[in-house]
Amino acid sequence: MKRDSFVRLVAGSATILLLGCGTPASTDGAPDDSADGFNVDALAQDNAAREDATDATIDDVSRDVVIADAPASDAPRDVSVDTSSDVLAPTDGGAPTVWVMGYYAGYERALYPVDAVDFTSITHLAMGRIAPRAGGTLDMTFDIDATNGPALARALAVRAHAAGRRAILMVGGAGEHAGWVAASAPATRSTFVSNLLAAMDSLGYDGLDIDWEPVDAADQPNLRALAMALRAARPAMLLTIPVGWVNSNTPSVDAFYGTIAPLFDRLNIMSYGMAGAWPGWQSWHSSALRGAGASTPSSVDACVNAYVAGGVPVGRLGVGMGFYGSCWSAPVTAPRMALGASSIVADDGVMSYANILARYFDPAARRYDMAAAAPYLTFAMPHAPQGCTMVSYEDPESIAEKGAYVRMRGLGGAIIWTINQGYVSTAPVGMRDPLLAAVRTAFAVR
Repeated sequence: MKRDSFVRLVAGSATILLLGCGTPASTDGAPDDSADGFNVDALAQDNAAREDATDATIDDVSRDVVIADAPASDAPRDVSVDTSSDVLAPTDGGAPTVWVMGYYAGYERALYPVDAVDFTSITHLAMGRIAPRAGGTLDMTFDIDATNGPALARALAVRAHAAGRRAILMVGGAGEHAGWVAASAPATRSTFVSNLLAAMDSLGYDGLDIDWEPVDAADQPNLRALAMALRAARPAMLLTIPVGWVNSNTPSVDAFYGTIAPLFDRLNIMSYGMAGAWPGWQSWHSSALRGAGASTPSSVDACVNAYVAGGVPVGRLGVGMGFYGSCWSAPVTAPRMALGASSIVADDGVMSYANILARYFDPAARRYDMAAAAPYLTFAMPHAPQGCTMVSYEDPESIAEKGAYVRMRGLGGAIIWTINQGYVSTAPVGMRDPLLAAVRTAFAVR
């Protein structure tokens, strides 16, 4: 969930917008027919048409959204809170209710129409995103525009509530650090809190996801003060925060996270994209459940253990599942191999689960790493548009194991980045959300 940079990468004729917890789907390369018949060519060829259809669907939703600075006289008064004591607990009291929070990215709206979103498989929708700006103002375009972005957000909140689910606004993301620092400073914090609550109310949301990346040591006092101000102003609101995954070679988690845990309903570990061609590493899975070692030092289990050791109650922790994969280049064809000249050449967005099914999946290429509880595809030669020789990804089997792990550990739940990338638009009706269907079973979503 959260690699929210506002960067444009140009590779050939394809322009890819990286933002927030992920990136949009690739539009390069012709799809291969997969063994199971799924084909997502429409994701590339009909993108513009489906965006127009999405905008038309939400066109009748009210667009009266507050995006300007709240007047100083209207801003809520800062509540004086003793920051040495975590007395403002979330409304659930830390109860071990399992959440499944699915992120919906505005820039990926063409991949997943509003009326197709499967709310039976999630308990919370996180709509991304609004962004903090200097002076405590907000960018509320949702990476679309100032009209269609808020309208889409409101339409999704309406659908979530109609399905009996909760809706949370994602704020920030990677690449927004400067905005967080400026907006949360003492001089502008009151205005920032006022604007955040106004946005939440005007769009019909139940809470906020504070996606502050990265949290430097110097940021900690202002992040804590912001969370306390939000809790003081609106005690019953939902408040969540995504946190980084942990390298098991240096597993210490800053005690800061233990001290702020009582202010948040969930601290969600972004436990996906946890591998790369880095010094000292071997090839590894994007989201291994277990199996962390000296040269493969990431796993969901290692992350959970580190945050619990850092003082975060297990019932407030969530783990991450990515509905996208990682494409490794030659010579890597499997996990635990020497890297050589290999690298990850594509991941979030480009390697959406839908694209993996359409362009890469072959039953003969699939393997399952029992020690890591993670699937991968292996190819002797560069394969499909990105020339992958290994594809690490999430599938129904690994999701089932993550669900069992969450229940066994008594964790607070899981997050998904992004539900857009798991939607297979060309599959038969009733089979278009295979990963969410697996989530519903694995996490016993009711």
